[in-house]
Amino acid sequence: MQTFRSIDWNSAWNSDRVKRSEGRNREYWNRRAPSFAQHIKEGDRDEYVDPFVEIVDPQPEWSVLDVGCGPGTLSCPLAKVVRHVTAIDFSPVMIEILKARSEREGISNIVSQVASWEDDWHALGIMRHDVAIASRSLDAEDPQAFLSKLMSFATQRVYISFAVGSGPFDHRILEAVGRETQANPDYIYIYNLLYQMGIAANISLIEKSPNTFSGEEEAVDSFRWMIDNMTSAEEEALRRFLSRHLIQDGARWKLDYHRAVFWAVIWWKIRKGS
Repeated sequence: MQTFRSIDWNSAWNSDRVKRSEGRNREYWNRRAPSFAQHIKEGDRDEYVDPFVEIVDPQPEWSVLDVGCGPGTLSCPLAKVVRHVTAIDFSPVMIEILKARSEREGISNIVSQVASWEDDWHALGIMRHDVAIASRSLDAEDPQAFLSKLMSFATQRVYISFAVGSGPFDHRILEAVGRETQANPDYIYIYNLLYQMGIAANISLIEKSPNTFSGEEEAVDSFRWMIDNMTSAEEEALRRFLSRHLIQDGARWKLDYHRAVFWAVIWWKIRKGS
C-alpha cells in the first residue's frame, strides 16, 4: 500500500500536471503582457502584492532575485525597500514593461534580464542573492530540480507561491464553453516535495476577492487568459454564461456566485552550508 512517505511527489506533480498548450509559450506571454500589466496599477493596494510583500518582510540590506518577474509585479514594490533586485523573465515584452514602469516610478536599483528557468544563470552573470522568490512562476516537469536551482541562488531565504486548489481557474466558465476542467497539482505537492527534501517550510495563505467588472466586455476580456485560443463559438458561449450570471454591484458588475481564490506562499530559510 502506498503511503505518504513512499509517494514520489516530484513524479506525482509531473503525472498530474496538465501539459500546457503551445499557446502558453513565450509568444503567449508576450501577447498577454500588456493586459497582464494593467492589473498592476501604481499606488493601488493589491490583494496579492501587498500581503506577499508583508510576508517577505523585506530588509533594506537585502538583494533579491525575482524569477518569473512578469511586468514587475513584485520587483518594483520590493525594490523600493531593498538594496537591489535582479528580475528575470523569459518574455522580452514583460521585461520591457518592467523597465518602463521602473523608469516611470523612479526606481534605479533593478537589473532586469530575459532568462528562463532552463537557462544557465551563471553563464548569464546572475550571482547569488540574499533572497530568491518565484511568485506563481514555477510550472515545470521537474520541480525538484528547479527548487534546488532556486535555493542555490539564495543565501538566506526562498519564497515561492502556488495556487490552492484550482486557483484562478473557474470551472463553471470552462464547462460553459465546453473546455476540460482538469486542474494542475497545487501547492500541497510542492510542500510535500520540500518535506521529502528535508525542508520544513512555512505557509501563509493569501485570499483574493472575486473580480468586479465595468460591464460584459471587460468581463469577457478578463477571462480570455483562461481559454487558450478561444474560438468564436466559445466566446459566444462565454457571453451567454456571463449574461446569466453577471449582477450589478454598485457601479460595477460581478458574478452571482462567490468564488474566492487562494494562493499559498511557501518560504524557508537556507541552512548554512547549503
